[in-house]
Amino acid sequence: MEAEKWGRRIRAYRKLKGYTQEAFAKNLGVSVSVLGEIERGNRLPSDQFIQGVAQALSITVEELSPGEE
Repeated sequence: MEAEKWGRRIRAYRKLKGYTQEAFAKNLGVSVSVLGEIERGNRLPSDQFIQGVAQALSITVEELSPGEE
């Protein structure tokens, strides 16, 4: 469940900033398949990955965080 929430947030912000999956994965230094697994909620992103995503998108980790629903 947690992985799905992170994945949806990462995908939404990536698209909002105009990145393709391929370009964003390259920017982060990960494979497209790893990024895809995270965005689909099949893999929980590490803290380091989350920080890299936030930095690449010029947002804070707090903005990216799914928070409590």
